[in-house]
Amino acid sequence: MSYYSAAGHGKPGSGKRRIRELLTQSDNRFCADCGSPDPKWASANIGVFICLKCCGVHRSLGTHISKVLSVTLDEWSDEEVDSMIEIGGNASANSIYEAFIPDRFSKPGPDATHDQRMRFIRSKYELQEFLKPSLRITSTKVTSTKSSSSSSSYLSSSLSKKFIDSFRTNPSSQQPLEGMVEFIGLLKVTLKKGTNLAVRDMMTSDPYVKLTLGQQSVQSTVKKSNLNPVWNEELMLSVPHNYGSVKLQVFDYDTFSADDIMGEAGIDIQPLITSAMAFGDPEMFGDMQIGKWLKSHDNALIEDSSINIADGKVKQEVKIKLQNVESGELELEVEWLSLES
Repeated sequence: MSYYSAAGHGKPGSGKRRIRELLTQSDNRFCADCGSPDPKWASANIGVFICLKCCGVHRSLGTHISKVLSVTLDEWSDEEVDSMIEIGGNASANSIYEAFIPDRFSKPGPDATHDQRMRFIRSKYELQEFLKPSLRITSTKVTSTKSSSSSSSYLSSSLSKKFIDSFRTNPSSQQPLEGMVEFIGLLKVTLKKGTNLAVRDMMTSDPYVKLTLGQQSVQSTVKKSNLNPVWNEELMLSVPHNYGSVKLQVFDYDTFSADDIMGEAGIDIQPLITSAMAFGDPEMFGDMQIGKWLKSHDNALIEDSSINIADGKVKQEVKIKLQNVESGELELEVEWLSLES
């Protein structure tokens, strides 16, 4: 389908390069769902490039429908890259998913509200309302292998297997509509460094950091034999409407036994989000402090944590003393990325 599919396959770093090459195609320079320019996110299993605001809606559908990855921040597997390239990008996917848009629907534009995006994107990918009727896989009951294969025969021959499998009825992974999680934003956590971390092996440790928010967990790379590791690594978390604190844990990686805990802490993200929402679009303001998370005996802060607008972004520097451990500190930066209009 595209010459990108063979270039550099299997070489270190070639995956992101192939995705960036695909992104340069004219149809992929705009969000597949709202037309916003310069999309930096993608649904790896659907095969489309999307903007930050539509990315939030895709995440709320669940990974069984749309697996969202950052073009620049996330690591892509060869399978995910191959799936995107096999589909061919936004024009190819939209020719299927937007084949028949009823009169009652209008495709959202770059300035659309979150609710408008939600209605359109759910109808397009989850409910498949814009597919040709013969292609829709809409049954919510378990169907026979024969029935399932016949209902998706055209799609299977046209697009990748992974693309089709994301829409097959799967009772074990099907989420009720009323149970979907709706996200209001993203946290980009830059894990900077650790200092004087606890020893868990003979003389050292192999630390990594795990962040948990609700049902989501992300973790950093392992730093071998290092009590003062420097990560400078970005981790992403989606923030639901009913969010709590981010749970931070440090572990010592062990090959043959359970990983040992090396301390933990809670990160209260309410001051950051409340401050950001109070000011709205940060690009309208110059560099300034807009809030603060105060050190107290109830939290793990080493010092007060200022919340600032810097270069049109809302960021917070956080220095934490790890709890329930003999020693250890972490430095990180938290950035708020709003998904709401």
